[in-house]
Amino acid sequence: MFFFIELERRRVHIAGITSHPNGAWATEQARNVLATLRREGKQPRILIRDRDVKLTKAFDAILRSEGITVIRTPIAAPQAKAHAERWVGSLRRECLDRILIVSRSHLERVLREYVTHHNTHRPHRALQQQPPIPKPVLVPTPPCDGHVHRRDRLGGLLHEYEIAA
Repeated sequence: MFFFIELERRRVHIAGITSHPNGAWATEQARNVLATLRREGKQPRILIRDRDVKLTKAFDAILRSEGITVIRTPIAAPQAKAHAERWVGSLRRECLDRILIVSRSHLERVLREYVTHHNTHRPHRALQQQPPIPKPVLVPTPPCDGHVHRRDRLGGLLHEYEIAA
């Protein structure tokens, strides 16, 4: 799995999943993510990446051509990419350690569902307990009458709660 994280809002983008990654594949996934961000009106300025051999000079060139500064993390320094390490750990603890993945398409569905949960519902301390993609507030929130709705994701593995309207 190849992913990107927007550090400002902790939003995760799954770039792609393959059992045989290589430099050309990683470069193509970077193009796709940049196109997605462009459609959303976002222009990343910096990419912090590890030293994986699949992230080739062509990968860096694509990013630099978009005006993105590429910073490679030091060797054996997981603290330099702490947000990515933390997200992978959360994905494993909250999801992958609890589900038996039976196929690539199953893995893709599970990852899409977890990323949707992470981006739209899971609270983050650095974001004042808001998710990376906050829900728009259209009207003032009415006082809570004690009713809460629960939504299960991934067959009940993840739960999301909302105050009933």
